[in-house]
Amino acid sequence: MANDEISQEEIEALSGEIEDWAESYADESGYKLNKDEQQKKAVLKGLARNKLKFCERYCPCRIRSGDPEKDKEIICPCIFHKDEVEKDGNCHCNLFFDK
Repeated sequence: MANDEISQEEIEALSGEIEDWAESYADESGYKLNKDEQQKKAVLKGLARNKLKFCERYCPCRIRSGDPEKDKEIICPCIFHKDEVEKDGNCHCNLFFDK
């Protein structure tokens, strides 16, 4: 898609879909989503913006290299999130938390 003219409506709509996915993933994985609605919505909007702009749910808290093979590591849920939740109680983006 790689469109620089992404509307707020598109981001809002997709962030709702991503929130549904994230809730399902969290339930299946034994996590919970951030209770801070403002922080959670900011991360979800970042994921939606990246999905619309780059066609993947790249973690908004990590820097893309531009190499699609390397950047697979930072597609949410990124390869780091399980270790981060185990070690810190939450992932780097503060989306997923330990129950």
